[in-house]
Amino acid sequence: MTARILIIAGSDSGGGAGIQADIKTVTMLGGHAMTAVTAITAQNTVGVQAVHSVPTEMVIAQIDSVLSDIGVDAIKIGMIGNAQTAHAVADRLQNLDVPIVFDPVMVATSGSLLADTETIAAFDRLMEIAALTTPNLPELAALGGREALLRRNIALLIKGGHAEGDYITDRLDLGFNQSASWSDKRIETTSTHGTGCTLASAVATGLGQGMHVQDAVQRARLFVRYALLNAPGLGAGHGPMGHGQVRAEPILAGPAFNQVTVGSSDYAASVAFYTTLGLTQIVDSPDNGYARFEAANGATFSIHADDSAPGPTVVYFEHAQLGKYCEQLMKAGLTFDQMPKAEDWGWTEARLRDPFGNLICLYSAGENRRFAPWRIQL
Repeated sequence: MTARILIIAGSDSGGGAGIQADIKTVTMLGGHAMTAVTAITAQNTVGVQAVHSVPTEMVIAQIDSVLSDIGVDAIKIGMIGNAQTAHAVADRLQNLDVPIVFDPVMVATSGSLLADTETIAAFDRLMEIAALTTPNLPELAALGGREALLRRNIALLIKGGHAEGDYITDRLDLGFNQSASWSDKRIETTSTHGTGCTLASAVATGLGQGMHVQDAVQRARLFVRYALLNAPGLGAGHGPMGHGQVRAEPILAGPAFNQVTVGSSDYAASVAFYTTLGLTQIVDSPDNGYARFEAANGATFSIHADDSAPGPTVVYFEHAQLGKYCEQLMKAGLTFDQMPKAEDWGWTEARLRDPFGNLICLYSAGENRRFAPWRIQL
């Protein structure tokens, strides 16, 4: 069944953040997005020009309309508008038995204020009903700090993007000494509008789909990073991310078919043939006899040319948790020619054969699959 995700948040007329980013995220991750709009903003990549709060009664009416008919599997709360609405939303949701992710939005990426002091004070009630609260570092400080919130048994995903340094570390604190952290190299881009909205919505979608919170956060972080890398570069300020261009394969839990490599005895002829078919060449390595092409849906196809003896056909499947996956396959009785091994080109690969001797490569590449340094810059 498709996970039903209710988004309670403000609208961003520029499409980069707010419910627009939320809807894109939920949709790309396979959920059904529903909304209760709390505010209408006149907003673009350089700032927020105007904010009009939706009356509290209308916000609650939207929530009731969705719950009474379609139902809900998880809820994401973003920009709340005002303190009155915050309390009313808390009253309406406090007895619901579904996971709630609260993104305590206070300031837009452009620096514009989106919550006054009274509204921020009302966030206490939303944090109390949330399964997870996702503050960035300035928001965390405004809410009282990590230690104070953990003493109140408020589960936190602390976003580290505002910290200095080349790496961003996000920390998950669930209480009872349950914690996890992830650290990745900072992506240098100005297209960061909507990162917080996107992350929280992605986590809510995962929880609504039945994922454990740690797995939901891990997938959500990957989604944000791929959306940043796919950003279209729009606007003069902090531009929107590329939600719609995120390929599903790198964030799926199961094996995702990605690529076939076939043998060739003539590199130039093979390149000409597959480009004529309409594939886009993304790797050109004639000295190694290797070329890779990308199809419109993001799947790739390769040739490996050898004048003396064309190489075998290899079928590639990607898995986000390769080591654990290979262990499961071994327990099921499969035999590997090569267990997961970090290769020079940035992939981790394991190899085995099917019952008819066809070579199968299971791999994990992360950002090196579509954004590798050896890829042709188109």
